[in-house]
Amino acid sequence: MPDPSPAGIPVQSGIRYHLGYRFLRLFADIRHGEAGKALLLALNVFLLLLAYYILKPLREALLLVDKDAPVIKSCLSGAQAVLFVFVIKAFSRLASKVPRHVLITWTTSFFISNLGIFYFLNLGGMAPKPMGIMFFIWIGIFNYFVIAQFWGFANDLYSDEVGKRTFPLVALGATLGGLVATLPIMKQLRDFLGKNWQFKLMLIAGAILFLCIVLARHIHRREVRKTREDREKGLAGAEEKAKIQELPLKAGGGFRLIFKSRYLLLIAVMIGLYNFVNATGEFIITKVTVDQSIADTATKPAADALSASSPVVAAKTEIKSIHNAFMNYQFLTNLIALFIQLFLVSRIFKWVGIGGALLFLPLIALGGYSLISFGAVFVLVRWVKALENGTDYSLQNTTKAALFLVTKREEKYKAKAAIDTFFVRGGDTLSALAVLVGTQLLGLKIERYALLNVLVVIVLLVVCLRIFKSYKTRKAADDAAVV
Repeated sequence: MPDPSPAGIPVQSGIRYHLGYRFLRLFADIRHGEAGKALLLALNVFLLLLAYYILKPLREALLLVDKDAPVIKSCLSGAQAVLFVFVIKAFSRLASKVPRHVLITWTTSFFISNLGIFYFLNLGGMAPKPMGIMFFIWIGIFNYFVIAQFWGFANDLYSDEVGKRTFPLVALGATLGGLVATLPIMKQLRDFLGKNWQFKLMLIAGAILFLCIVLARHIHRREVRKTREDREKGLAGAEEKAKIQELPLKAGGGFRLIFKSRYLLLIAVMIGLYNFVNATGEFIITKVTVDQSIADTATKPAADALSASSPVVAAKTEIKSIHNAFMNYQFLTNLIALFIQLFLVSRIFKWVGIGGALLFLPLIALGGYSLISFGAVFVLVRWVKALENGTDYSLQNTTKAALFLVTKREEKYKAKAAIDTFFVRGGDTLSALAVLVGTQLLGLKIERYALLNVLVVIVLLVVCLRIFKSYKTRKAADDAAVV
């Protein structure tokens, strides 16, 4: 009988692993020769998420002081969705002209330059509200795009069988990046930076993104070198793989690829539906958190005195209060995500497969929003959203990435980028319309938005089941082609 790995996954008997591998195998079924690449990719996505989570609270702090900010935040998602149409078209054209390491270099460098522009706009005296709106739109594009690009790169490096085993370890880097960025030391760094701390943090995030470029190019060169060695040894498939690695992608846009494939279209619908649910949930947590932060600030005697003497000082106090509240919420979220990524993801993949893993997040959302629909208490909302997002950042993100292991190379980059950007914001835009109608025309309470999410999650569960069926069909076709 095969000996089980520490993650509960059978492996061939007689294989001995040294201490480092035995430790990694607590969290994923990593085998000999696979740790190096997986750890480099984990470090890469760790740095990407570290940069993003340094920037994310700035989005809230720059925008959410306005009392109508929750509605503004929801509506800006529509602008992001429109911009994504042009971003994906430009990305698809670029991807058809340059190899993957150049593609990653150019796109990431573009976002780094944007952070420099924000810094100098602040030095030029741009007003906070326009700056907050611009930064909100920008970070929504940056976040989804660079992460989609990373997972396209990771999918390009792995076969289906190896990717499903190693992705839980790779995704651990993302979870750790989010957690580190929300540690209490980040508040100390904010205070240490002093005046204009928001924009100095942008420069720090830009430096981290530059390291991501260096690391991605190193991973690419390492993979090319290994493939050349395999070719010299005469291994099957090495010659073809060596040619592909240095070539641009085939011509064709990401949206065209999606609408030609039922499998990809189902994934796109799933992403859109879930992001409707998530965005509506973010409206709920934002509204509850901002109201709570403003109420807490107003009840402090010192804050009352400062407010009476200086509205500017009072506004800065509210900014810090909101920033602290969202950092605490994100820390809780990432702590939950870390636990799930470390101890559950690999085991869930083994126990119930990709299809079963897809159902966890919708079921959690269904239960959570059902509870909120009976009463949107601050503590309840924070814990429900933290559990939902924690599952999303760990299990769901790993599962979504694994779904693309059975796709073509162009689909891994172009279609995934389109799905993880436009369709994400498409769901957000529909949520924004629901929020706008609910707040401006119907005057709905927070509990009603939670009930709306419950209805959408039921549809989402049906779509997830159809994705699993289509995934099995693709997997069977790939296995038959190999044989």
